[in-house]
Amino acid sequence: MEHLRQFPKLSRAQYERMLRPPAGRIRCVIDTDTRNEIDDQFALAWALLSQDKLDIAGIYAAPYSFRRRWETLRAAARVKENPAGASEADAALLAEHRAQLERLEQIGVDVHDRDAIDPQGVTLVEPGRGMELSYEEILLVAEKMGIDCSDKVFRGSDRYLDSYDEPVASAAATHLIETARAASADSPLYVLAIGAVTNVASALLLAPEISERIVVVWTAGYPTTVTNITQPSFNMEQDMLASQLLFDSGVPLVYLPGFHVGVQLGLSLPEMEAWVKGRGAIGDYLYWLYTHNPHFPLNGLTDHFARSWIIWDLINFAWLLEPDWVPSRLIDAPYLSGDTRWYRQAAPRHVIREALDINRDAIYRDFFRKLEQAAR
Repeated sequence: MEHLRQFPKLSRAQYERMLRPPAGRIRCVIDTDTRNEIDDQFALAWALLSQDKLDIAGIYAAPYSFRRRWETLRAAARVKENPAGASEADAALLAEHRAQLERLEQIGVDVHDRDAIDPQGVTLVEPGRGMELSYEEILLVAEKMGIDCSDKVFRGSDRYLDSYDEPVASAAATHLIETARAASADSPLYVLAIGAVTNVASALLLAPEISERIVVVWTAGYPTTVTNITQPSFNMEQDMLASQLLFDSGVPLVYLPGFHVGVQLGLSLPEMEAWVKGRGAIGDYLYWLYTHNPHFPLNGLTDHFARSWIIWDLINFAWLLEPDWVPSRLIDAPYLSGDTRWYRQAAPRHVIREALDINRDAIYRDFFRKLEQAAR
């Protein structure tokens, strides 16, 4: 791609140096679609409770929208309602979503009823509205913790990338560029991305030189060795151009697969009641989020019996706080196709770091202990 020629070319030695697990107090920024569900709030709270190790320079609101998933679900419902003449693709679509549609039917929710699917008005929003809701949610989480970080919170992109020739300018992208320029390859700025990476990609397109001074730590998708992709990755699929840019630009990248790795971060209601509820205003708010999950209506869920919810985004902070909690290795970067699948070519590419596993219990022990200590 023509636009990629403008990015700096780093040597393997530079990648190996920049992708070493960090030590000491770490300068970082957080890029988060905070209101898209409930995991970002947990991750942000953990980060704010860990400022002895994290020097947080900025927090960016990222865009999000579940409208595409809703439209896909509605398309499957239409196949179910009118099966005659369904194509092979239609049948596959229905098979993928049948269980979800049946759950919705069982609880009397019409998949075409927007208010029933999104009663809180936070999932079926346009990307720009999702960004604004995330901005407000960042401030709310900090307020619940008694922390005033309003001067560090920035609005991000109000839409996804349409092309690499038109990066989305925003306060978040501007701040990222300015902060990155003050960093160096020997002391890089860590960009903790826990949503669609539109803000990060826009900053890279606006100022390609910052790729020599930052390390992007992103969670999404499957391990790069997996060829049978069976579930969509929300962080990856929303802005595919931005996602592909992370792997094509050569920016130093720590890739933390959600499926098979982050997915191990399930959290149950009994654990919430035992170790989160009652731990200050933030503990009570996280408990409220857990018990008022905005994705239950969309998924046809009504209770927490024998169920857990994955707090995916803790993985970014776990790797930064204690890299041994997220074992990883250096690999040659794969290519990412537009349908979220990996492929490789004969010629080797630049190096990235990829997570292999996760110590779920160690992560939650640290999180719960910090909540308890903060509530005293």
